[in-house]
Amino acid sequence: MDIRIDHPFWLLVLVPIVVYMIFTWRTVQRKTTRSALLFTLRSASILFLVAALVSPFLVLYNEEEQILFLADRSASTSSTSEEIDAFIEQSLRSKKVDQTVGLYSFAGDFRTDASLTKEQVRIPEVESLGEVGDTDIEKALSLANAIGSQESAKRIVLLTDGLQTRGDALSYLEKSTDSRVQIDVAQLNHQTFPDAALTKLDVPRTAYAGQQQLMTIEVNASDRTTGTLHLYQDDRPLGEESIELIPGENQFTYPLPAVDAGLVKYEAKLVVENDHFLENNRMFAAVTVQGQPSVLVVETDDHPSVIPGLLDQNTLNVVTLQAKDLPSTLSGYLPYQAIIFDNVPGTVVGEEKMALIEQTVKNFGTGFMMTGGTDSFGLGGYFKTPIETLLPVEMEVKGKEELPSLGLVITMDRSGSMSGSKLALAREAAARSVDLLREKDTFGFTAFDDSIWEVVPVGPLDDKKDVTEKILSVPAAGGTNIFPSVAKAYEDLADLSLQRKHVILLTDGQSPMPAGYLEIIEEAKSNNTTLSTVGIGSDADQSLLEAMAVAGGGRYYGVSDESTVPAILSRETITMTRTYIEDDPFYMKLGNIAEWNELFAKGIPQMNAYIATTAKQTADVAAISPKEDPILAEWKYGLGRTVAFTSDSSGKWSGELAAWEKYPEFWNTAMTRILPSYSSAPYVLTQSAGGKFTITDTSGEAAFLEVSAVTESGEEIDVMEDQTSPGKTNISLEAAPGLVYISVTDDQNRLFETGVTIPYGEEYRPKEPNEDLLAAIAKETGGRVLNNPKEAFRSLPYRGEERRSITTWLLLGSLLLFFADITLRRFSRFAPVVRKKLTVNGLETGGQTSVTELLKQKRKR
Repeated sequence: MDIRIDHPFWLLVLVPIVVYMIFTWRTVQRKTTRSALLFTLRSASILFLVAALVSPFLVLYNEEEQILFLADRSASTSSTSEEIDAFIEQSLRSKKVDQTVGLYSFAGDFRTDASLTKEQVRIPEVESLGEVGDTDIEKALSLANAIGSQESAKRIVLLTDGLQTRGDALSYLEKSTDSRVQIDVAQLNHQTFPDAALTKLDVPRTAYAGQQQLMTIEVNASDRTTGTLHLYQDDRPLGEESIELIPGENQFTYPLPAVDAGLVKYEAKLVVENDHFLENNRMFAAVTVQGQPSVLVVETDDHPSVIPGLLDQNTLNVVTLQAKDLPSTLSGYLPYQAIIFDNVPGTVVGEEKMALIEQTVKNFGTGFMMTGGTDSFGLGGYFKTPIETLLPVEMEVKGKEELPSLGLVITMDRSGSMSGSKLALAREAAARSVDLLREKDTFGFTAFDDSIWEVVPVGPLDDKKDVTEKILSVPAAGGTNIFPSVAKAYEDLADLSLQRKHVILLTDGQSPMPAGYLEIIEEAKSNNTTLSTVGIGSDADQSLLEAMAVAGGGRYYGVSDESTVPAILSRETITMTRTYIEDDPFYMKLGNIAEWNELFAKGIPQMNAYIATTAKQTADVAAISPKEDPILAEWKYGLGRTVAFTSDSSGKWSGELAAWEKYPEFWNTAMTRILPSYSSAPYVLTQSAGGKFTITDTSGEAAFLEVSAVTESGEEIDVMEDQTSPGKTNISLEAAPGLVYISVTDDQNRLFETGVTIPYGEEYRPKEPNEDLLAAIAKETGGRVLNNPKEAFRSLPYRGEERRSITTWLLLGSLLLFFADITLRRFSRFAPVVRKKLTVNGLETGGQTSVTELLKQKRKR
């Protein structure tokens, strides 16, 4: 045991205190036993107080030793798993009784494989870590230092190739203050595998429509080999070429075909036999092509669009596409400056594609317009979807006349095959249906596997929040038995006096049906209870579900895209709960938007019908119906503008408007309202290491920049900006390797769009182990570079220490001594007495008479 102090400089205070105390003692005229005792007490109290200021503590030693094995499981060491396990296994044979051991893995993240224990440890079978594309030795050492007792001696055995791609392990150790942690390193000698990697894909950032461009590709190869280079434009094959590679850099140049205006994505993919790292075989680039704006008109087979024939083909490049063929990546929408949904149901589009369109409008300024019809707006299932978010109107009609009574029962398959996204989307769909109901409506929710689970009993919808929570908590388990839940729904609704009663069945499977089940469904239909069915995935019994829907007087939905399920249930619920179609002939009343007012300056044609919606609070309403429902509404959403036209384009609802001589001008006016009005920005974007870029304003006019970034899947990512000088901004993107689209706007109303590649990490570049770093880590902490696994459990050169502060005890002692001093001075038997004869007013007293007695005698006299 030792005694140590933390703040020795406080000992200097003793110098003036000692001088003062000596001086005080010497000035005492009469040194008695009492005065000596009081002086000693006061001096001890002060001494204890100064001792407390230096923060003394006891050091208690312990013999426990902690040995932590830290194994690098990153991509660069993927071939060394057996080497790691063999090293640890041999080391464990030398473990001593008083040593604890723990096993840990790291890459970009950290994982515990076996917690610290004194027992014998068996090497577990380990799975791949989540961030194998990085090696963060600094983070691993920091977390390992925090493991176990901080009062015991510790050794970290670091098994790695030293190729760190994040952090700085050596700088961390140089700043570390813990001298009782020793780090040994064991170098992993991974095998050298043949590898070829794409290192550069270069295309011009901007171009003009019809202009031919050149693509430059660089490939780094470790050996002489052959391969195939595949090129893609907007996910469509451009061609492929067999190439010969020599060790080192190889460069290839290809001419690219002329394209129309928009943001065009290019991809290069390298295929080489026996290639070690596949992650470094793809690169992306994007080109902003300036020219004639492109407009995408989306239609369906049931409702072919007339809009392409009405738009000005001389100034616009118009493309028509079926809703079922909409792109599933962001790059499929960026070539277009405007998108029109012409009576397109959300049940075909799906929420994932809607989310991509929402990002295109919000972050890249693409315009969007939706027209009315029997499959659009609320009737199309767009309630609470990303499309509703970007439009200037809400799907739900507020303050309208509704049906007097409704009963809805949803019966949902919760079998094991529904686990994952199927069940999550089905639950979300049911919850949205609850939002569309009134609290006086009747609602029930049943889940089934091979049994029936009554989650929400059929009854008045009193508490929407509670019902929604119950629906969202349904788990997946069990088999599939469909019809008992449907039969129960019919039974629960049979005796209720409601104007409309409807059952919705969702399932992804098959099951045997009882005899006469179709007759039961038809009988329920005759009693005013209809049935719609939703078959999710290819395993669902499509024929059975369609037959049930036909017999039940409802609709059948065969779903291959799970993300369309919420739109389907929203559409079903809306159809049952409200009358959305307003079909009385009417004339629009115009608002205060000059462009639309000028178009209708000479008169407004009569129209037949529209879908009722509710204008959002900040929307600009260009025209309303006599019932004050929006017919034309627009607003700005992010960088883009959107328009809602709640009548149709075909003439069935729009009536005389479709026969009007200015009808083509109506649609071209709509295009001018939604096409981007930004001018081209003179920006240059250069890339440095990883996801770091520099944006330079060559005009020097921008006071500030606003930068947004979105991945191919439509996920918005954080952008860290740092303006280093006027007109120059550094940005950093934290994203997985791949293509990221960037849009930049400024205070001059200029827009710059491009795509950049977040490159694969250094982890996927074949390199030799960093021996210098490993040796430096060992030297900094007094460790060794291990060649013999048994050395991992050699005795540590120091013992564990436990600190116990005694400051509190010293303060308490000082306080007790101080009170003892005061007590002895004021209340003890040593109170002041007169020790010699005194004469007071002629009266002589004895030597032991107190002053008090003298005063008494004087008064008597």
